[in-house]
Amino acid sequence: MTGPGAGAKPSPPLARLTVTAREEAVRRFGILQPHLEDAVALSEVAHTGKISVRTARRWTARYRRGGLAALAPRPREDIGRRRMPEPLQRVIEALALRTPRLSAAAVHRRIQELAPEHGWPVPSYRTVVNVIAALDPALKCLAHEGRKRYADAFELIGRREVDAPNASWQADHTELDFYILTEDGTPARPWLTLIIDEYSRAIAAHRLSLEAPSAIGTALTLRRAIWRKGDPRWQICGIPTVFYTDHGSDFTSEHLEQVAADLKIRLVFSLPGQPRGRGKIERLFATVHQMCLSTLPGYAPAGLPDRAGQARLSLTQLDEALNAWIVSDYHRRIHPETAQPPAARWAQGGFLPQMPDSVEQLDLLLLTVAKPRKVHPDGIHAFGLRYLDSTLAAFVGESVVIRYDPRDLAELRIFHRGVFICRAICAELACTTISMREIIAARRARRRQLTQDLAERTSLVDQLLAHRTGLPAPAHELAPPAPTQRRLKIYAEE
Repeated sequence: MTGPGAGAKPSPPLARLTVTAREEAVRRFGILQPHLEDAVALSEVAHTGKISVRTARRWTARYRRGGLAALAPRPREDIGRRRMPEPLQRVIEALALRTPRLSAAAVHRRIQELAPEHGWPVPSYRTVVNVIAALDPALKCLAHEGRKRYADAFELIGRREVDAPNASWQADHTELDFYILTEDGTPARPWLTLIIDEYSRAIAAHRLSLEAPSAIGTALTLRRAIWRKGDPRWQICGIPTVFYTDHGSDFTSEHLEQVAADLKIRLVFSLPGQPRGRGKIERLFATVHQMCLSTLPGYAPAGLPDRAGQARLSLTQLDEALNAWIVSDYHRRIHPETAQPPAARWAQGGFLPQMPDSVEQLDLLLLTVAKPRKVHPDGIHAFGLRYLDSTLAAFVGESVVIRYDPRDLAELRIFHRGVFICRAICAELACTTISMREIIAARRARRRQLTQDLAERTSLVDQLLAHRTGLPAPAHELAPPAPTQRRLKIYAEE
């Protein structure tokens, strides 16, 4: 083969080139086009394009041999390898991949010592830098930052996508870069729990708390997410098909598993220590910080001097501000990934969420793990307090199950054999009190019911016995006996 470019390496197809390479190929073709199509002198084309005639001649030969793709710049494949023995290159790479990481200067100093001993040419510092730069980034990440970081940055993952509202919810917690004032005026950083609908990116519920994440806090947030909101602008509600969380103890509690089984929610956990797949909720936290918290007094990102001194709002005020931002801004703003406002995307097509049978069933999410108690004549004893309700008069001596909201111990929810029967009030903590008249009336009603039950059962037994002996059944009067009149005692001395 003779002629220009004989024996040259063929150019890659145009489709395999990067966008930058293709743009450069088109730019070079634009310079040569007058010569190729209109027979303009190559020297004139080179002068107009501000390139040398030699370069213009080389480009023309490459174009005629391989088309537009041949005009793309070719990456250097011999960077750091020219005139370098392969064993020397391997040693440089091995030193660069050691832990702890060595600087390029340190690697070069070691090579200066080793090369003469093995008869290798001593490479320049720039050559060593080029060899290190040519290493696979994934290999360097695995060597210097470990498997976890390598997995996050380089391992192939399948991104979970959902195709309907409430098909999958994500939940997570974060301690905010924000300071509020507690009731005693002390600055504190609150925790934020968020539940997001993956399909619409709408927020199903949020909860602010000064306490670290817990199972009850998660249950309270999920309860708020499922039930209808008081604000008609916040429509997101219903039972999700999947509830996707990390492996925190608050998400893997036995109580939450029982609730999920009862409501037919499938719990899915990310791999321990690997938060991949929960990117939507992580990005939402960043959005909350950037678009909501940064506009409020109390925002204190890391690095800000006197972070606690920024506190101005109470926890209630922050909750109101966050709630207003969600319904008025976030839910109405077009989301960059879905190209739709979250609230509109959730409600499109007349979507009807699946709801619990009753709010009482959902209250199981609100309350802690059940605790057994016995109903005493003066009520139920719990937490060193006494709880009363007139309904309990029918259950004195019975074993019941109490459930309560740890944020408000003023009342207990009482369940008997799995059925909700009443809310018992602690008069010391609640504004509502139970009068003695109500208690006496409940006692009388209970006695009348028991008396009636006893009379029916006694009558049935008497009828059975009479049928067996042929004797008439005795008439029983179960009414309390009339009080006997006391006779006046007369003493002999009188």
